[in-house]
Amino acid sequence: MNPEKSIKLSVQIPLFLLLNLVLYFLDLWTNQALMCLVIDVILFGKIVNDAMKLVPVRYKKSSERFVTLLFPILLLSIWEIFSSTGKINPTWFPEPTKILASLWELITVPEKFSETTLLGRPWMILERFQEQGLEGVWKLIEEGHVWATLYRVVMGFVIGLVPAIFCGFLMGMNKTIRLMFDSILSAIYVLPKIAIFPIVMLVFADPFGDAPRIAVVALSVFFMMTIHTMGAVQNVEGIYILAGRNYGAHGLKLFFKVILPGSLPSIFSGMRVALGMALIVIIAVEFLRAEKGVGYLIYYNWEILAPEKMYAGLITVMLIGILTTLVLKLLQYLALPWKRHSLFK
Repeated sequence: MNPEKSIKLSVQIPLFLLLNLVLYFLDLWTNQALMCLVIDVILFGKIVNDAMKLVPVRYKKSSERFVTLLFPILLLSIWEIFSSTGKINPTWFPEPTKILASLWELITVPEKFSETTLLGRPWMILERFQEQGLEGVWKLIEEGHVWATLYRVVMGFVIGLVPAIFCGFLMGMNKTIRLMFDSILSAIYVLPKIAIFPIVMLVFADPFGDAPRIAVVALSVFFMMTIHTMGAVQNVEGIYILAGRNYGAHGLKLFFKVILPGSLPSIFSGMRVALGMALIVIIAVEFLRAEKGVGYLIYYNWEILAPEKMYAGLITVMLIGILTTLVLKLLQYLALPWKRHSLFK
């Protein structure tokens, strides 16, 4: 351990705490909260960075995990203290503990109007199974806001993904097809998909059903993944294709042995971006036109000025994003054995 760095760190920590006490007593955390937060983040990052240099090599991994957890916990603690003491407006920024309590309430207490919760009514599963069998159980699960959003995202994602990968491979491998459709794709890609939702509603017999919502998600995924797949195919190293041809790989054999494996890592990266886009689009659509779903729940609680439940809805969206990304990572782990070492680092 470097003694000079240890002394430097032992001086930095008290100075950091002293600075925050001065800011607090000068009431700058109330009047200049953003500036104080930026200063604190920079100084705290510097202290942590210096501290990480003193950690022995054998403890590097555990210390990195500790830092990953420490910073979010610290921010939430600051939020809790400042909201409870009135340094920030508790009406619009309620304490994290109240938000968690509201999240639990949304899970366990049915709403007055929809008579359901975030996850439906799981306590009635046994009773419904005895009365109506598996069909009744599925209808019970479908009542939940989370399941409604998940269903729309997954269906839209799959419906948009499959043709997008096919078209992307065609455009990436055939210059004529690419020249025909590249400009059209680029033009439609930048168009906000939520803007065409009213048009999509007119296409379907039931404009207020799930079909238009799923279609908008599918369109978002389709254009994004077509461009990502086309780029992935074009970025396959030419030396690999040349080596494959030298070893007798042509046509479909070249595609399955060289082009597909070479482009899959980039395609999976694009899928993660497209999945995030799908979540953004469906939440926006549920803001506009839905009677069920996490987006509807967020917007409804904003309308009735229940910020704790609105934030709880936002946390739910984050959890859905984490869950779906983990599922996608698992698929990537199974599909790309040569990339497994880098997936869950």
